[in-house]
Amino acid sequence: MGRAMVGILGMLVLLPTAAAQEATRVPVLAQVAHPHNYYWREMYMPQLTAGPSAGTFSPDGASVIYSMQGSLWRQALDAAAAEEITAGPGYDFQPDWSPDGRRVVFARQQHNALNLILLDLESGEETALTSGGGVHLEPRWSPEGHRLAYVRTDADGYFGIYLANLRGNAIAEERPLVAGNVSEKYRYYYSAADHAINPSWSADGKSILYVTNPEVAWGSGGIWEVPVDQPQQARQLINEETTWAARPQLAHDGKRLLYSSYRGRQWHQLWITNRDGEYPLPITFGDHDLWQPRWSPDDRQLLYVSNASGGLELMLHSFVGGATRVLNPEVRNYKRPMRTLQLQVSNERGQVLPARVSLLAADGRHYAPDNALVHGDDYVDSATAEHENHYFHCPGECTVTVPEGPLQVFAMHGFEHRLVQQSLDSVPAADRLELVLAAQPLPERFGSYHSADLHVHMNYGGVYRQTTASMAAGARAENLDIVYNLIVNKEERIPDIALFRTDHESFDGVTVYQAQEYHSSYWGHLGLLHLDSHFLTPDFSSYWHTGLASAYPSNTLIQELARAQGAVTGYVHPFDGIPDPAAEGKLTHALPVDVALGKTDYLEVVSFANHENTADVWYRFLNLGFPLTAGAGTDAMTNYASLRGPIGLNRIFLEGVQPDRPETLKAAIKGGRGFVSNGPLLGLLVNGEGPGSRLKVASGASLKVDLALRSAMPVAQLELVYNGNVVATVAVDDNGLAAEQLLQVPVDSSGWMLLRAVNKTAHPAVQDLYTYATTNPVWIDIPGAPRRAPEDAAYFLAWLDRIAEHASAREDYNHDWEREEILDEIRRARLIYKELSEQ
Repeated sequence: MGRAMVGILGMLVLLPTAAAQEATRVPVLAQVAHPHNYYWREMYMPQLTAGPSAGTFSPDGASVIYSMQGSLWRQALDAAAAEEITAGPGYDFQPDWSPDGRRVVFARQQHNALNLILLDLESGEETALTSGGGVHLEPRWSPEGHRLAYVRTDADGYFGIYLANLRGNAIAEERPLVAGNVSEKYRYYYSAADHAINPSWSADGKSILYVTNPEVAWGSGGIWEVPVDQPQQARQLINEETTWAARPQLAHDGKRLLYSSYRGRQWHQLWITNRDGEYPLPITFGDHDLWQPRWSPDDRQLLYVSNASGGLELMLHSFVGGATRVLNPEVRNYKRPMRTLQLQVSNERGQVLPARVSLLAADGRHYAPDNALVHGDDYVDSATAEHENHYFHCPGECTVTVPEGPLQVFAMHGFEHRLVQQSLDSVPAADRLELVLAAQPLPERFGSYHSADLHVHMNYGGVYRQTTASMAAGARAENLDIVYNLIVNKEERIPDIALFRTDHESFDGVTVYQAQEYHSSYWGHLGLLHLDSHFLTPDFSSYWHTGLASAYPSNTLIQELARAQGAVTGYVHPFDGIPDPAAEGKLTHALPVDVALGKTDYLEVVSFANHENTADVWYRFLNLGFPLTAGAGTDAMTNYASLRGPIGLNRIFLEGVQPDRPETLKAAIKGGRGFVSNGPLLGLLVNGEGPGSRLKVASGASLKVDLALRSAMPVAQLELVYNGNVVATVAVDDNGLAAEQLLQVPVDSSGWMLLRAVNKTAHPAVQDLYTYATTNPVWIDIPGAPRRAPEDAAYFLAWLDRIAEHASAREDYNHDWEREEILDEIRRARLIYKELSEQ
């Protein structure tokens, strides 16, 4: 068979100009005013997925309509074929079938907004019920079919429930039913304003069931009921943490309330209670999630989405007996002409490569294989795209059904291969496309490296269900060698706690270690790698309004406990802005305490934070001689459909390690033997020695610096830094993708030297703030010429004074000795900085 060949030179065809990228890349759905979209967007907003994401019964219970691949599909329960009934523009979600059976209402994502659309099932005619740049979600017909309940945000930026009458095909007499009250109570992760979501009607049409969080300090709220004509009479039915996913629905008998909950468990299953929310009981069981539950019209069956297989499947469940089956269409009848594309990714030697792939058709929609886990970017280029970029991991060969016509193709296999981006006028005639990703490693003289992501969360409340093997497959597609799954709590549960182990697992070249993130948003979050005994509990401290409100234990103590188990410890996603001890507001981050006391091994310099601002603080520690090394971690929740970047977006390259030997990994991380990056590869040798080395030279000596850059995305600045100052700017090639240079750099004082690469213009392949990489330092020792940095010591002294002031004033310690232990740690660190400030 013939095949279309896509070569390396196609890589720049579709990349927007630097100015356009920098000016128009904005957060997805930023018009929603909740402050921490890393949670609500995944756990509440509809997402583009290859599998079904929500369904609705026909009034006679014989058919269902469900959202899948961004379209709506109709399927009879006794049929093997599904009919596509919408195909954009945009992506269609959350269908609800009208009581008369003639229409379906749904939410459509387009132009970085969501609006409600009405579809006439007989004519196929679509009518927009809402318009503009707001967010409209979860439409539900009233039982008599003349009213709609739905969620919208465009009035005030917060999620609230609205009611409207329908007159013909238009909304009339819209009014808010549950609006957001602004609380003065401190809320962890969630907004000061209440939200109201998940509306559903009672069978008599007199009330709405919903989820809200009035004066709730922790989590997304409980289940409430409100009479539609007396909103002031709202009452709480269930008081528990719902993580945006409850979707409560009363049975048509008006007596039984169905909802999804992880109540006392690690996974969401289905629960049932009475009309007053008393004594909930589980009706399903398993180590997976069940989403979007719906009663059939006769209350005999349930419809819901399951991630038991990893991706999403639509399930039909007999309420009595529990028999279940997957409503998986054997035949898909599309609305428009489609082609089946056989895709193969390989290197220049013809070896098949697993890869990250994105396919964008002329209809403005992304496509993926039927069984893929589709992921979306957290940002969108609003000037050129109607929605965020989506991608999937192809094991090297995969099959995708795409529309006829032009197609934009992107593929990437980690940082050590060129990426490919190509425009095709049409799907190749042979329905086969081969993408060739050429290797671009650093020159051999810079050493042999293995890459690791020090900060990954395998399962963390996302719509998918990951296993260690499936997570490793994603890492393999990203050409990532080592994964540290940081097990951690999500509100009241720790989803991956059953996976904790002190040894490693290997999957076809990918090594996985189970580690821990310790949550203290007061002191800062910690990464605890290579624990050799047990998971540290409680996994969090300083959770206000709870029984773990005390600031004790400190991060100092937690790291001591971890290091007693042989662990490597570090601070993760540290700084968006540079901490200013003179500024107003709370400053409690304990990094300066633990660096001075020798408790912290690494700092995530490349992370879910601002890399340059973090590096600014890191340089101050290096100036004072602290051997704090640079780490890197993505903080990717791999079971999310929308996340800031794929596993391995931020990674560390470690020189001379064996992935299955923890002692070599610990030594390399603690020794700083390598570099951290979200794209560029950096090589640095100083007098023949690499990062982490210590050189003794004479004053006035000239250092021989050998450096190199290889990058799949352009680098604007390549700089050699000595003691925090740029001592050489290195020219890169015309494309900004490669450089090599030998330099002679004279030095007259002790200190440190590193190489860094920066491009502040956003790049489509780097789902991060900007492109950034830095080596760890090479340390330079000149006898009789020590490095002194009293101004940096004074900076940390002022920082510690702010910490001590706030920690001392807290009144929620359980015992006075807790306060004294913490203040003593700060005092001991302060003595060290005081001595350094006087040198």
